[in-house]
Amino acid sequence: MKKIIIIVSVIVAIFIALAAITNIQQKQKSEGNPFGKSKIYPATQEQLDDPLYQNIILPEELEEKLDNEESATIYFYKSDCPACKKTSPVVVPMAEDMGIDLEMYNLLEFEQGWDDYDIHSTPTLVHFEDGKEVSRLENYHQDESVFSDWLEKVKETTGE
Repeated sequence: MKKIIIIVSVIVAIFIALAAITNIQQKQKSEGNPFGKSKIYPATQEQLDDPLYQNIILPEELEEKLDNEESATIYFYKSDCPACKKTSPVVVPMAEDMGIDLEMYNLLEFEQGWDDYDIHSTPTLVHFEDGKEVSRLENYHQDESVFSDWLEKVKETTGE
């Protein structure tokens, strides 16, 4: 009976140690992230060095822009969204080539964005003029021209 208790205790200690090590590793990976959070989701951690996911906007920054009646083009995405992973390599370079400042709002990290901006699915692109929404494009589109047409209209309205 004592052997069983010792073996179970060792197994429990190993699991606790593994959990602690994993937690420490996640915190180290999350340090200095652009989301201003001490712990971020693993899917977001994987994108920290990805050039497609560098133009991050935080909820308070977007709120401030809209309160100041500024214009903004926002790409609402989730780090773990398969459709977003297909859309980003198309839309981000396309917007950059057109000179559009496409800021990225991570709905996995900041879930309040779903309600705050009436987001129903990801990816969702929204253009704001004078702090108000004027245009929206939802979901993944296999035809890249859907994105280029939408971005072209955004460019026309901003005069960029």
